[in-house]
Amino acid sequence: MKIYFLLLLVITPAIAQATDLKPFTTDGCSAFPDGTLEQKSLWIECCIRHDLAYWQGGTYAQRLDADNALKHCVAQVGEPEIAQLMLAGVRVGGSPYYPTPYRWGYGWPYPRGYKALSQEEQGEVQQQLDYFRLLIQRLSEDLNFFNE
Repeated sequence: MKIYFLLLLVITPAIAQATDLKPFTTDGCSAFPDGTLEQKSLWIECCIRHDLAYWQGGTYAQRLDADNALKHCVAQVGEPEIAQLMLAGVRVGGSPYYPTPYRWGYGWPYPRGYKALSQEEQGEVQQQLDYFRLLIQRLSEDLNFFNE
């Protein structure tokens, strides 16, 4: 498994140089807990999905959809009050005009603002998503191999 992470460190810069889009990164729920004290990663999947949307950016309406999807996801795991709090946090703190590593469109050079992705940019996003999908699939296969 370590070899894939080393491979990721070697290959990812090459991908980043071929495009303006930086490789996808996530810190889970940023400056917010990833779950409860009892279930420490209860809603982290919701945050990672939200980070994927924020990484690629797009229009104001797409950001609003991503933020509402985060709220819905966290509510679905049984935490509607936390979901409301998280929605307020991302609406205030996720503006594309803040030079933060978790802003809307953080995969693109700052400042990007609200801007629909061109066909070329959509292709760049898809290329990186395909790469990560393949990497995750291979990691999963290796983990299954070691668990047999």
